[in-house]
Amino acid sequence: MHEEQAGCPPDAGRRTVIRRAGDAGLAAVAVATAGAPLPASAGARMKAEATPDFGPNVLVIDPSMPGGTVQAAINAIFAQQEAAHFTDRRFAILFRPGRYTVDVRVGFFTQVLGLGMVPGAVTIDGHVRVDAGWLKGNALANFWRGAENLTLRPLEGWNRWAVSQAAPYRRIHLLGDLVLDDGGSSSGGFLADCRIEGTIRAGSQQQWYSRSSRIGGWQGVNWNMMFQGVQGAPATTFPDSAVTTLLRVPLLREKPFLQIDEAGRWSVFVPALRRDSVGHSWAQGSTAGSALPIAHFFLARPEMDAATLNAALARGQHLLFTPGVYRLDAPIRVTAANRVLLGIGLATLQAMNGTAVLEIDDVPGVTVAGLMIDAGPVRSPVLVQVGPPGCDGDHRHNPVLLADLFFRVGGVEVGKVETCLEINSHHVLADHLWIWRADHGDVDGSRVHVGWDESMGNQGLVVNGDDVTVHALFVEHFQRYQTWWRGNRGRTYFYQNELPYDPPTQAAWMAGSTRGWAAYKVDDTVREHEAVALGVYVYFRTNPQVVLESAIEAPRRTGVRFRHVTSMSLGGGVGTIAHLVNDQGAAAQPGATMQRLLAYP
Repeated sequence: MHEEQAGCPPDAGRRTVIRRAGDAGLAAVAVATAGAPLPASAGARMKAEATPDFGPNVLVIDPSMPGGTVQAAINAIFAQQEAAHFTDRRFAILFRPGRYTVDVRVGFFTQVLGLGMVPGAVTIDGHVRVDAGWLKGNALANFWRGAENLTLRPLEGWNRWAVSQAAPYRRIHLLGDLVLDDGGSSSGGFLADCRIEGTIRAGSQQQWYSRSSRIGGWQGVNWNMMFQGVQGAPATTFPDSAVTTLLRVPLLREKPFLQIDEAGRWSVFVPALRRDSVGHSWAQGSTAGSALPIAHFFLARPEMDAATLNAALARGQHLLFTPGVYRLDAPIRVTAANRVLLGIGLATLQAMNGTAVLEIDDVPGVTVAGLMIDAGPVRSPVLVQVGPPGCDGDHRHNPVLLADLFFRVGGVEVGKVETCLEINSHHVLADHLWIWRADHGDVDGSRVHVGWDESMGNQGLVVNGDDVTVHALFVEHFQRYQTWWRGNRGRTYFYQNELPYDPPTQAAWMAGSTRGWAAYKVDDTVREHEAVALGVYVYFRTNPQVVLESAIEAPRRTGVRFRHVTSMSLGGGVGTIAHLVNDQGAAAQPGATMQRLLAYP
């Protein structure tokens, strides 16, 4: 963004608590709670099913634990992760159903999850919050974290979630206001399936996508704010200001989540498909869907290789990736329908030998959610492939879901890839993607691998399948087409893109005879396509004289439609985008840095 294991077995009779030896804050919780009796209801739950062994980087909190030691354990994680902009450490903090008084500050590569069947099952009298104190209020680099499935009662009446990309806020009931910045710049973000009783204050947020929620109000508009299926959303004001509001979500399925039912059984809940929906999925008290027992999941650990994970899939198991970095020598292959691959704690899969990380056959109902995908030092043709090239299965009644998938190419390590995500299957749903070729490394400058000829990626997303729908698509800094759509009847609801910062010359960045590679390319063969609320930004810091001819290139036919397009030359005009769509729209350039286009054609 523009700015920038050694485990132990579960506690068989009582509870699973902390498993990081050598961390005094975490070890204290284990010692302090080892002899404390559980309340009768909690004890009954534990007898029903012991806590799974999620490994050393998962903190499972029970309401019977002393508040001081719980707070110490949470603080110990945050102390490690607050400024850990690039690290292999990953953590998940899981709250069992109950009520807590605690202040949870959420740092890098940390996910906070409630384990209830509904958000109200876990109530926190306090905060689950993100600030930007480590960068003096600048939240432009507050990536890679998340919170889900909680009710928050902040004593001051408001909670802060000052983030940029890859920091989802899902399934949260907040009794108060939500503040999305920390005084400095911020570049988020994503909120879905939430109920916010107060007002959401956008502050400095450059862009934000909110879906399938109920809010008390919204304050603040900057570059591109989109609301879809959100009760209480402001009315559309584009192009006078950058608000786009759609009343309904035509088709979606919420991300699966871990839960403990009233009998103490662990499962992964898979929400049902929703059509023409408005508001949060749990408005009537529960979410429609089905629960998969945790026994049906193979609990993956970072030291496992692809063969081990593929063997679990071949046995008919789903995969739950516990926190850590999985350096894979071969692809994970999904060959059966309805498999669930769910990551917790920002579990990260990295391609090490120039292969894909994940290959999915042309099968229906697969879910891949909550994972980071990293390119490795050997160039991969593709990192995640959904369906083989040329596949033609009809999955409209049971689509594949990709949710909260975050790709990285370069940064503090060299990364090389042709295409990060290739979708060949039809009827795929995607919900919150950030596909990023790094524009920066560590903020201290000690580890930076972002050069034009060093960390390389051609395309972020290529869609060959028909009837693919993407909600909240963030793609940045790739060297050719950022997004290349070649299938029919595709739909994109909200798009955020920054062009590569580093084209060395115009001659080095030409698509044939065209100046530059479009940020959003719809192939000439496409008959129907729709995209709404798109923002494309330029910051050619290596060579400000480089020009992109068109932010969006698409066939000139009535079935291919764009609404609410914004272009901007950042830094007061460091680079030029000559047109918004094909030859339409004025140039974003020095002296006229922001341009808007209501509709095309």
